[in-house]
Amino acid sequence: MAIITYNQKLKNNFFILKISGNYKADIGQFFMIRVDSQSMFLSRPMSVYDIEKDGILFLYKIIGKGTTVLASYKTGDPISINGPYGHGFPYEINGNLALVGGGTGIAPLFFTLKKLKINNKINTIHVYLGLEKNNSFESHFQRYADNLVVKYGGFITDYIQYEKYQTIFSCGPEVMMEKIEKKSKIYHIEHYVSLEKRMACGVGACLVCSCKTKKGNFRVCKDGPVFSGRDIFYE
Repeated sequence: MAIITYNQKLKNNFFILKISGNYKADIGQFFMIRVDSQSMFLSRPMSVYDIEKDGILFLYKIIGKGTTVLASYKTGDPISINGPYGHGFPYEINGNLALVGGGTGIAPLFFTLKKLKINNKINTIHVYLGLEKNNSFESHFQRYADNLVVKYGGFITDYIQYEKYQTIFSCGPEVMMEKIEKKSKIYHIEHYVSLEKRMACGVGACLVCSCKTKKGNFRVCKDGPVFSGRDIFYE
């Protein structure tokens, strides 16, 4: 059991949750989070938004009963956290990289951007964020991105300069990632997608989060959440 450092409300029902402790994770991995409430019986999977020396941060949005309960918890309250789980984004990348996030799919991209830039793994990283409305966390990406494009409403996929990139990481609505994959095939881009699925256990035992791929059925929590876009959007 850990302790909540803060559970800060942002705009448009977004929150940043910080949990105290010493944590490590690879880019694109997630943790299972749960508070002691009858309304949140199962843990919720949450991608790592950032890791600091004294705690780990998660970006989430109130969507259903579980996140509504989570949003009511305050500084000093106990919280259960387990992880990290899953296979994340690759560190070894050729050429220029674009990170594309839509809605709550933005969550794993900040930690990914920060780690790759701090470790000098990639020279050029451009970030594309698609949101319904203006929020306060977009500016976080400005610190590390070589270029940041944020669009409110519409389709962020219409603003990506595909010809500039050899690799794209995306997370968000599947319709968004599918559009990116179609373009990636045309421009011969390596495209990795982080899938968002309902999960119960986080370790591959319950099969709740299974998904269909080119290579058969896989578990998003255990085999993912990051997959090659060509394996997911192959039809």
